[in-house]
Amino acid sequence: MIQKFLPLLPDGAEPVNNNLAISRSQGEIVFFNGYCPMLTCAENDPYDLRLAQGVLCAANIVKPAQLAKVLGVNRSTVSRNKAIYEKGGPLALMIDKTNRSAYKLDRQKLHIAQRLLDKGINQNKIAEAVGVTEGCIRYTIKKGSLVKKNATQDPPTDLKTPSERSVEDCQSQAGIGVKREAERTLAAVGQLDEALPAFHANESVRYAGVLLALPLLSQLGLLDVARNVYGGLRKGFYGLQATLLTVAFMTLLRIKSPEQLKTKFPGERGIILGLDRIPEVKTLRRKLKELGLGGKSALFMAELTRRWCDADLDAIGFVYIDGHVRPYHGCKHKLPKTHVARRRLCMPATTDFWVNDGSCEPLFLITAEANDSLLSMVDGQIIPHMKRLTGKRRVTLVFDREGWSPKYFSEWFKKGVDVVTYRKGKYEPWPEDSFIETASQLSGKPITYRLAERSVLIGKTFWMREVRRLCDSGHQTSVMTTRQDLSVEQVACRMFSRWSQENFFRYMRHEYNLDHLITYDVEAADGDRRAPCPRYKAKCKDISRMKADLEKLQKNYGQRAFDNKEAQRPSMRGFNIANAGCKRQINRLQQQIDRATAELNKMPKKMPLKTIDEQAVRLEKERKYLTDVIKMTCYRAETAFLNLLFPHFVRARDEGRTFLKSLFELPADILPDEKTGMLSVNFHAMANPRSNSALNELCAIMNAEEFLFPQTQLKMVFSAPAVATTTTPFQEP
Repeated sequence: MIQKFLPLLPDGAEPVNNNLAISRSQGEIVFFNGYCPMLTCAENDPYDLRLAQGVLCAANIVKPAQLAKVLGVNRSTVSRNKAIYEKGGPLALMIDKTNRSAYKLDRQKLHIAQRLLDKGINQNKIAEAVGVTEGCIRYTIKKGSLVKKNATQDPPTDLKTPSERSVEDCQSQAGIGVKREAERTLAAVGQLDEALPAFHANESVRYAGVLLALPLLSQLGLLDVARNVYGGLRKGFYGLQATLLTVAFMTLLRIKSPEQLKTKFPGERGIILGLDRIPEVKTLRRKLKELGLGGKSALFMAELTRRWCDADLDAIGFVYIDGHVRPYHGCKHKLPKTHVARRRLCMPATTDFWVNDGSCEPLFLITAEANDSLLSMVDGQIIPHMKRLTGKRRVTLVFDREGWSPKYFSEWFKKGVDVVTYRKGKYEPWPEDSFIETASQLSGKPITYRLAERSVLIGKTFWMREVRRLCDSGHQTSVMTTRQDLSVEQVACRMFSRWSQENFFRYMRHEYNLDHLITYDVEAADGDRRAPCPRYKAKCKDISRMKADLEKLQKNYGQRAFDNKEAQRPSMRGFNIANAGCKRQINRLQQQIDRATAELNKMPKKMPLKTIDEQAVRLEKERKYLTDVIKMTCYRAETAFLNLLFPHFVRARDEGRTFLKSLFELPADILPDEKTGMLSVNFHAMANPRSNSALNELCAIMNAEEFLFPQTQLKMVFSAPAVATTTTPFQEP
């Protein structure tokens, strides 16, 4: 049985996940499960390392990606060792060093391997055919003795250069970049379901680097789930796939609105879709409107969320919840107002409540009807949705103090929902000697907390656990949780990692233009929704104004009494006679306040929205949901790329997303080969050797997927310029 959490570890042990930790000492690697060492291997023994990878991954103690990251090897290597172990056991992982022929290619084998490589045969099959290891083939290609076909073949005679494509696009009679006129004519008369991708040999295609993300977008279910939910669009040249990929590629290339497509190169972007040109702005908006009228964007998001959760159930053990306010700057429609924290004022806005998993990857979002509170949204919509995803598994919600409510915490705990949140209100400080320094990691970086904990009775019968952090300034930050099985540092890290969701919002706003309104259309608001009564609010303002006037009169009357000279009016009776007018005003105003308060008590605080405003509207949600779901998928694909990049890019944590941004804009030669069924994408060089090296590794990983471009039988093969093994620094004269 697998111990789910690591209660005690030796000094220097590094947690890999909740099941496994690793310790390195004196040339040995020790793997811990629970609090006991379960496996030991030598750092310089390749067989021990391969066996450890196979045993741990086959037992589902750790995922290949997690183990590859901590051991500093490629994820595909760990996955391959796992598959070998599951198929043939420990003996299959042994390599016979006496048989050196498995690691060398003589002249005859080299000739056979080159001939098979020219035919586009897989490297594993080539290795089997010539009797060597697959690593030997890879090393020989890297060394240059074997050369891939797309690097040695002569350029096709019909390879079009950018200047030739530019002239051809401008000379198109039906419009810029329109070349497939016959299919467009059929689409115009309703005789074409959608145009299928068709590729031609093109040189230096701008922004072709975004094609490297296509396998990951497909793995995340963007196209498959969309087909299952929407089925397709009406007959036309641009179908469902072209529409979704256009929006996805726009997102990855930081094209933040459809209007920006007017200044781009329609023919160049059409090539990466397999079409003659991308859709025009009005066409793209019409397609998105058609998808929005289907009313299935919420179902689309739910199906994608379920797919992501099924792929990694551990990631939704902890979820982060926070609201994101989207201000409305228009004046055509009247929307409910709410406080916009980053602007520090109240303004018309719509509030979306986002749910991110334990790694802060987006799962789903829910739009509040009228900027409802975090607590009401969590209780009414988010928890039921999470229970549908997790079933009987317990889930832990992490949110800020806006959701503080011990009453709800008690009810949620009985339903299998735990919380981690900040304590709201004032609390007495604890003695400083009760805090203990605890080392931990936050976002992959070491950090030291001074922590203390106690059990606290909330209400009469409900106990919660309080963990406090002592800051250098002396301030104590209180974190409350219903989880009793977590260590104090785990509670602190989970709570303080909530800032990763704030960083997520900032990144999405700046890079993906999260607040952009894809449409200005509105829809009728829910008429039965209870909204604040305008007469009640107006009466409250009148009472507040009268109370302020009364306070001024009372202060004035008191000041006169204080300044009264006893020689002139020695008694209070004489003072009252002299100030009878002021006293009458005070009595009259007090009577008005009493009458207004009695009227206020008879008024309803809230009433149905339809009785207040029959024309109440809200911004349309369908198209906004659809584009947000595509942006969520693109963000997850970008994060998956970042995880693949870690072993091959030294500063991936700090510069990884910037590197990917430049990679997506990279030009490439696109060379289709119908005979071999291959679509070669040959990238141009990046700015420096380390970027080119990382690009080569990413291409190798994507090629291992053997991904077929959607709606074609062409296998995508990515390649990049080889990196020189030695370089001589340039010396300025």
